[in-house]
Amino acid sequence: MFSERVLNRLAMLGALSLFLSTVEYLFPRPIPFMRLGLANLPVILYLDLLGSDSEDSTGTYFLLILIKVLGQGMVNGTMASYVFLFSLAGSFSSGLAMWLAWRYLRPNISFLGVSVLGALVSNMSQILLSIVFIFGPAAWRILPWFLGIGLGSGFFIGLFARSFSEKSRWWKALKDSALETT
Repeated sequence: MFSERVLNRLAMLGALSLFLSTVEYLFPRPIPFMRLGLANLPVILYLDLLGSDSEDSTGTYFLLILIKVLGQGMVNGTMASYVFLFSLAGSFSSGLAMWLAWRYLRPNISFLGVSVLGALVSNMSQILLSIVFIFGPAAWRILPWFLGIGLGSGFFIGLFARSFSEKSRWWKALKDSALETT
């Protein structure tokens, strides 16, 4: 189903995502369930591997998102809570939005644009879930804070992703290996 190279890339990027999630867990959160989204960096970078000549596919991209969400749930101990469902919904909705933007707006959209879009879509899906299932209309009160922090973190993660993809020899080697034919 997946080649060894694709599985190795998924394992490496999934582990990086879990590491970043763990690092992020160490810092206090501005809003109790709010995260900065550091674990999304490998997901954003993976979009760059989804070229037409690559073995990597849309399915592997969404598998990476699933690995990220499940890993975060295990690391943070939220697998049996509404926080896990919010993370799942936010991650997959933002992943879909980022994938669609990357696929149909490329080269007119960069890592920066994709990251900001992903952060805002994730935040909106989580706000909508909290309105429908938990807090009701009162959840609208945190929307400005939620979107502001999401916009800021999406901006900085996008800047970092762009800089990392341009300057990292490790990423260049990984990308070159993804484009090699077997």
